[in-house]
Amino acid sequence: MRKSLAILTTLLLLQPNPVSADLALGQTPPVLILEGDAGGRVGGGLWSSASLEGKAHVLMYVDPDKVKINRHVEEALAKEEFDRQLLASVAVINMAASWKPDFAIDLILKGKQEKYPNTIYVRDRDRAFVTKWGLVDQGYHVLALSANGEVIFSVANELSNKQVTNLIETIHKHISP
Repeated sequence: MRKSLAILTTLLLLQPNPVSADLALGQTPPVLILEGDAGGRVGGGLWSSASLEGKAHVLMYVDPDKVKINRHVEEALAKEEFDRQLLASVAVINMAASWKPDFAIDLILKGKQEKYPNTIYVRDRDRAFVTKWGLVDQGYHVLALSANGEVIFSVANELSNKQVTNLIETIHKHISP
């Protein structure tokens, strides 16, 4: 019995926690730059997390195989029609988490870009957000950051309706004068 418990405990400790993140609320994440083979903007060029200051941001870190689990979040945010001068959105695609070929992901991104033209799409080819920020790998992580770059919301995987409401209320609180 004791041996079975030790094995189970070891296995649980070795499993990644799908809802954990190294970033705490109120913390400013370290600067992350994606360019070249490491990734970057889907349209080309480098992307830096330093761009996440000056206005509030919603950042979604997504495994392409899990893209549908938070469609309700995307739709709820779109329905709010936030002022783009106060809130920007970034979708980061965790390319390393998917078995899908890049060209197939690019087709999906083209459709997303048409549906959400104000969103900046970024590729993360080496799981930089997982290793440097502690975001969930092979899942869907939703972050919101204040205008000064501090984390104000962080939830991994499928958000409940209550969490979506909390996200929207948090954004309103941080963009209202």
